[in-house]
Amino acid sequence: MTDSTDSRRALDLDALAVGDRFQLFNFTRRDDHVAYLWVLRAMDRLRAVHRVQVDSEDVAAALRELAAAHDEVPQLDAALRNRLDALADDKIIHRLEDASRAGTLARYRNRQSVYQFSELGYRAFTAVEDVLAVRVRDVNLSRLVFSDILDDLRSLATANRGGDEDQVYRRLSRLDQVMEDMVRRSARFHVTLGEIVTSTEASPELFLRYKNALLTHMSDFMAELDRYLPRLDRAVREVEASGVNTMLIRAADADDRPFLSGIERIDDWKRRWEALRVWFTATPGSASGAADLRRATRSAVSGVIALLRQLTEAQRGGVNRASELRHLAEWIYNTPDEDAAYALTTAAFNLSSARHLGGAHDDAEQISPRATWWNAPGIEVALTPFRTGRQAGPGLPQPVRTDTGVRADLRRRQLEARAAEREAAQDLAGNGAHDRILNEAETRVLLALLTRALEARSVVAGRLTSGSGSDDTVVMRLVPEPKGSSVRTRHGMLHLPGFALEIVSRVGRTDG
Repeated sequence: MTDSTDSRRALDLDALAVGDRFQLFNFTRRDDHVAYLWVLRAMDRLRAVHRVQVDSEDVAAALRELAAAHDEVPQLDAALRNRLDALADDKIIHRLEDASRAGTLARYRNRQSVYQFSELGYRAFTAVEDVLAVRVRDVNLSRLVFSDILDDLRSLATANRGGDEDQVYRRLSRLDQVMEDMVRRSARFHVTLGEIVTSTEASPELFLRYKNALLTHMSDFMAELDRYLPRLDRAVREVEASGVNTMLIRAADADDRPFLSGIERIDDWKRRWEALRVWFTATPGSASGAADLRRATRSAVSGVIALLRQLTEAQRGGVNRASELRHLAEWIYNTPDEDAAYALTTAAFNLSSARHLGGAHDDAEQISPRATWWNAPGIEVALTPFRTGRQAGPGLPQPVRTDTGVRADLRRRQLEARAAEREAAQDLAGNGAHDRILNEAETRVLLALLTRALEARSVVAGRLTSGSGSDDTVVMRLVPEPKGSSVRTRHGMLHLPGFALEIVSRVGRTDG
C-alpha cells in the first residue's frame, strides 16, 4: 500500500534529511502559529484557482476574503511580509524576485517578492490540515468496499489476459486507492474505539446512547468480511495466474510519472501488489491482513460487550468511580482532626512522605555556592538510604574465597601465551624481521623489543647512534643503515628511517 511504501522510504532517510523535513513544521511551534496557518490557507485558496506565484498583496486580499466568512482570521496587514519570509526560511514556501510586477519606479526600487508553495511544504501544510479536520464521529469501517475490490480484481485479471495496458493501470491504481482508504479507516476506527473503551468515565451516557449502532456496525462489517474473504483470495490467485510480471510491466508502461524510470515504476507497482496480496492471501505460518482485521474486530466487539456489562452493573448497583470518590470525600470530611484526614488520604491514594537525600560532591570547589539544587550536578546515592532512609554501613567482612580451578586455568593460559611468545621470538631470530610478512605473534614481540630498544637508545651529538632491547629469549639491536629499512606486517608497513633491525638468540650467548 502507499502508506507502507512511504513508511519504508521514511526509514531510509538519514538524520540530516529528517531534520530538514521537520523544519517544514516549524510554523506549528511558533507563538502565533494560528496566524501562520491562516496565511498558508490563503495561499492554498489562491493555489486552488491556479495562481501559483503570488505576492503579499494577493495573500492579503485572500485573507480578507477568508475573514468575510470566518471570524477567526487575524489582521496581518503590517506583518504579512515578515511571516511570508519566515515561512520561506522554513522552506515551506519558495521566495522569488519578480521585477515585472513593479508598476512604478518606486515599487521597482523596492523588493518585489513572489511566493509559491514548495512540494514538500504543501504536503506538510495538508498534513496539518488533515489532523485539524479529523472528527472522532467520522470514523467507520468500510463494509461496502469488498464488493468493489472483488470487481476490480476480476477486471484486472481479464485486462491482463487481454493485454490491455491502460485497463491494467486503471484497475491497479483504483485497487491501491481503495485499499489505502480501507486501511486508514480501519486503523482510525480501532484506535478511536480503544480510546472510548479506556476512557468511559468521561461520558458513559454517550457510549450507552450509541452502543447498539456500534455493535451493529461491527457485526455487519465482520459478516461482510467473512462472506467476501474466500472470494477475494480466489480473485487474487486468478490475477497471479494471468502473469504478475507481465501485469507489473504493463502497469509501469502505462504509468505517466515523468520523474521515475521504468525500473523504479516496476518496483513501485510490485510493492503495491505485494501489499495487496498480503491483505487477502494467507501464507504458510502467517494469516492474511484481512484475517488479522477480522480478529481485531471480534476482540473489539468482546471489549465493547464487557464494557457495556460493566456500565450496566454500575448503573444498577449505583457504585462507580464517581460514587466511590464522593464517599471517600465524605469520610475525609467527617474525620475528627486534620491528622486523621491526612492519614486516611494517604492510605486511600497510597501516598507516602518524601525522603530527601543529599550528600557532598567529590569536588565541591567546582560547584558555585550560588547554584540552586536544580542546576547543580547530581551525586551518586547508595541504595540503602534511597530505599530505607538509613545510612549504609560497611557491613560484615566477606570471607576470602579461593577458586583453585579458575586459578589453574588462568595459569595454564599464561603459560600457553608465554610459550607462543618464545616461539615467535625464536622465529624472528632465525628468519629475521625483513623481507617477509610477520604474523600476529611475531609483530607483538617485535613491537615490544622495539619499545625497549628506543627507551634504552643512546644519543651522541644530537643523533641516535644505537639502541638495543631484549627479553629472556632474543636480543634486538638498532643498526645504523643510511637507506633505512622497513618491516612488513599483516596490518601494514613499519618504516625505520636510518636503521635496520638485527635480532639474535640469547641461547649460548653472554653479553659483555
